[in-house]
Amino acid sequence: MGTGTSIGRVRGLGSAHEGTHHWWHQRMSAGSNLLLMTWLIVSLIRLPDMGYETVQAWLSAPIAAVPMILLVLSVFYHLKAGLQVVIEDYARDAGRIVLMTLLNFFAIGGAVFAIFAILKIAFTTVTTGAPAA
Repeated sequence: MGTGTSIGRVRGLGSAHEGTHHWWHQRMSAGSNLLLMTWLIVSLIRLPDMGYETVQAWLSAPIAAVPMILLVLSVFYHLKAGLQVVIEDYARDAGRIVLMTLLNFFAIGGAVFAIFAILKIAFTTVTTGAPAA
């Protein structure tokens, strides 16, 4: 590398050469969260009422289910990326490994659970009237 000054040897090098990559992904997921959350709020406001049947009918349409799945993916990815930074900065030794593993399980498990619920609603026929006895 040469015998330059200390700052010259360090300049341009991040902690793992991935600082801007992680930062960029965090900002992109924040932007998609903002867009998709705005879509969700506007869509819910435009519904005639917030009854179970109305929301179920709305969410069973592909035009609503697909953006909702994208919202779930974006939110859980953003959550994982943000908490990963906190864990990397403050946890030490074996605790870091345990916390990162738990974070990955939580993020993947939460996203899978939410997507399953959305797909279950999307592929279930809308029922009206009283339930069968």
